[in-house]
Amino acid sequence: MRVLVADDEPLARARLASLLARRSDVEVVGSVGDGDAVLAACASHRPDVLLLDIEMPGLSGTAVAAKLASLPVRPQIVFCTAYEQHALSAFELGATDYLLKPVRAERLDEALDRAASRLAPAQPQRGGWLRARSGGDEVRIPLADVLLLTAGEKYVTVEHVGGARLIDDSLRQLEVALGERVIRLHRNCLVPRDRLVGLRSLADGRVLARLAGTESTPEVSRRNLPAVRQLLRTDA
Repeated sequence: MRVLVADDEPLARARLASLLARRSDVEVVGSVGDGDAVLAACASHRPDVLLLDIEMPGLSGTAVAAKLASLPVRPQIVFCTAYEQHALSAFELGATDYLLKPVRAERLDEALDRAASRLAPAQPQRGGWLRARSGGDEVRIPLADVLLLTAGEKYVTVEHVGGARLIDDSLRQLEVALGERVIRLHRNCLVPRDRLVGLRSLADGRVLARLAGTESTPEVSRRNLPAVRQLLRTDA
């Protein structure tokens, strides 16, 4: 993936560059510090992914995203900002992810993997099934039967209409392979987007997901809540 870094703070750009250097599948094609420079760099370098700050001199990150939205081919935008309150507007602009500073390596990897899945639309189909283990045998679980996927210490459990099985793939691998067919609710939970029917807010501030076909109500993390809410609005 060709990645462009945009942040008005040199130290922030340097930190992102060091995190990106860990990945063999990433090429940093530019590093810029203001909104106008972002547009120019996108035109000249044609990055696959744009790591974009919001508060920058000149055009803000959201203004840049709005201008890029009019292009027939635009980069996957991952906002990297210290301001949590812009998350909803960011997803309304079609952002792939929204990372809060200081950006953690794990969250950056998740965002890049999500961007990669959108850049490779043929990959998410994955044959229409998941491979699970049953004793010494392998079994197939149709994706249409999957209710949710949760990560434990060593394995991922897939809950489906016929019960539950363990699978060897990590949540990150599944998220990349399945692409937009799933949405992340929490660091340890993915659900098929077609199963998501609503949210339930609790008095203690937690938010639970309501899923079709199961009584399970996995918690939605505060970090992932804006994307989940936007999906419910979009699919309504």
